[in-house]
Amino acid sequence: MKTANRPRILLVDDEPDLLDLMELTLLKMGLETDRALTVTDACSRLANTAYDLCLTDMRLGDGEGLEVIAAANALPVPVPAAVITAYGNAGNAVAALKAGAFDYLAKPVALDQLRTLVKSALQVPAASSGQAATARGLIGNSSAMQDIRARIAKLARTQAPVHITGESGSGKELAARLINETSNRGDKPMVAVNCGAIPEALMESEFFGYRKGAFTGAEADRTGFFQAADGGTLFLDEVGDLPLSMQVKLLRALQEKKVRKVGATTEEDVDVRIISATHQNLAALVEAGRFRQDLYYRLNVIDLLMPSLRDRAEDIPEMARFLLEKLGGRAVELERDAEKALCAYAFPGNVRELENILERALALCENARIRAADLNLVPAPPSTAAAPGSKYPLQDYLDQTERAAIVEALEQTRYNKTAAARLLGVTFRSLRYRLERLGIE
Repeated sequence: MKTANRPRILLVDDEPDLLDLMELTLLKMGLETDRALTVTDACSRLANTAYDLCLTDMRLGDGEGLEVIAAANALPVPVPAAVITAYGNAGNAVAALKAGAFDYLAKPVALDQLRTLVKSALQVPAASSGQAATARGLIGNSSAMQDIRARIAKLARTQAPVHITGESGSGKELAARLINETSNRGDKPMVAVNCGAIPEALMESEFFGYRKGAFTGAEADRTGFFQAADGGTLFLDEVGDLPLSMQVKLLRALQEKKVRKVGATTEEDVDVRIISATHQNLAALVEAGRFRQDLYYRLNVIDLLMPSLRDRAEDIPEMARFLLEKLGGRAVELERDAEKALCAYAFPGNVRELENILERALALCENARIRAADLNLVPAPPSTAAAPGSKYPLQDYLDQTERAAIVEALEQTRYNKTAAARLLGVTFRSLRYRLERLGIE
């Protein structure tokens, strides 16, 4: 039985020496521990004992640590699970995080990182609290928004990097803030950075800080974004705009969990969760050589696609009323014809554009009633989508041709991607990104 108010940790590893080291460290923290040497033993213990955290090796004698993670997540009250993986094996770590692991440690296990991970895991909020909090922040009851709220509640329970995609104005930063606020890092800062707004020459000092005298004008020590977000979340907006030179430095900081200020000789430990966002297709940027593949895999562990406003038109009336109240128009009524006009509009600027339209209508309306004419909506331009077989626009035509060639190659090779890449005369990596970019399953 678990002692009252003393968390219990399940340690799963087939190396007794490592188990001894971790157990001694956790006991000194006032925690209780149990051991398991195999997947079978670990799953049995999880089913019969209440644990606050499970820490498992990736390679066990009778199976994989992923099986332990699955068992921990399948419990009526899921148990946060973290994995221990071989040093430098990013593939295992990414696979574990995608499978639902809370976090990971690299071998040889650093005790300070073990203590930090355990402290962080024991503060993970219950899923229900995450769902309640996200419900207050995202407006709409469409199936798309219900799915988003449920996914954010799950993401709040893990430390995995999240990459948010979606059109401009669709709420990517709001989603990032909700993930942070409903996670165990909710009482820590979330630092939002627009990667496209920082001059390339200043990026390193802005991200990592600098020492006094490091360069002309450095009159005092300054902390960077990583140090400011220590213990919390670093939100990298428009991450696709990072220059390649900065991508290398960012990758090292994420891998080592350390940063070095400009002008310093030593590194500092940092504990940040990374959430990134972009309206661009990162896979296409990788294929074009404008984004590093290894950084792409580091950032895109779990993806979250924010739907456009036109894809959830049934939420527009509720969203409009919420925004009007936010803008100070509590007593203003949105007429039926105005609602219909908003629901029929394409909203290329999404929620941001809706707020702008309502703010303008609020200033123009009379008698506290917003009518369709007050919205001043601009009709959508004629569609420029290419008809089947058309060569214009050129990019659509090229995509159609490329898609047809890839599908034909896959069919000829019975969907063997390696053989299809060889037939097409491209590398396997290039084919994989083309499949993702073109949406070919």
